[in-house]
Amino acid sequence: MNSLAKGERRIVVRRSRKVHAAHHGGAWKIALADLMTALMALFLVMWIVSNASPQELQGLAEYFRTPLAVALSKGDRKSASTSVIPGGGADPAHVSGERARVDLRSQRLPDDVRRTLMELRFRIESVIQRDSELWELRDQVRFEMTPEGLRIQMLDTEQRSMFQLGSDRLESHMRKLIRAMAPLLNELPNAVSISGHTDSLNYAAGDTGYSNWELSADRANACRRELVAGGLNSEKMLRVIGMGDRNPIPGSHPGDAVNRRISLLVLSADAALRIRAGGRAEPLHALQER
Repeated sequence: MNSLAKGERRIVVRRSRKVHAAHHGGAWKIALADLMTALMALFLVMWIVSNASPQELQGLAEYFRTPLAVALSKGDRKSASTSVIPGGGADPAHVSGERARVDLRSQRLPDDVRRTLMELRFRIESVIQRDSELWELRDQVRFEMTPEGLRIQMLDTEQRSMFQLGSDRLESHMRKLIRAMAPLLNELPNAVSISGHTDSLNYAAGDTGYSNWELSADRANACRRELVAGGLNSEKMLRVIGMGDRNPIPGSHPGDAVNRRISLLVLSADAALRIRAGGRAEPLHALQER
């Protein structure tokens, strides 16, 4: 029965089966909705930013630069930056007592001066971030907003020094950093003060010969010369002083490398007038009336 006669062909009939695709649900709809929501939010933010004033943009930047812990504790923002370049000074989030917080706020610079100096800080940070060599120095540059102005501190580390040992000769990376800041400082009308600092390691002769006093002053003057060579108007230089090892960074050991530093202070007009008047702490309007 199953055998085929000689010459006959087997006929095979193939019938296609209709296979229905499995139901995958509506997950793609949720993903699409999330994408459209994100795009709408992006376009909305871009529209708001494009129509915001410079003052509003500055306020927006300050908001996002404030750490959540500081914002929740209602701390002062002046050293609460989350910048990749460390800030300096005490953290207002850890200031104890309401009176201490009020005292800090009473010493703040006028808003317009503070805004100008903050913009200077952001520009210096941008220059450092764009240059690979300067980027390696980011942990050695600290910013601090003080009642006198913006303090920029350039610090030594055990791995990288700013000057040759026991000398005022600048290393090449330090020279590059100072010259990069000079044109930015020159764009502002603010006067500049420079102070040099050393650690507590003394010379063999102590203070009877060349000492940390002379070394700190010589290093401050070396930075002054580099700033002028980089484009800073020498008339802006109001004060160059050497502090020796008498002003270590709070919380550090006097012999720590971090105390070998250059402190560059971009002065407010009020602070500059007080220095010109011999350091007398008089109101700005009283000094201007002379």
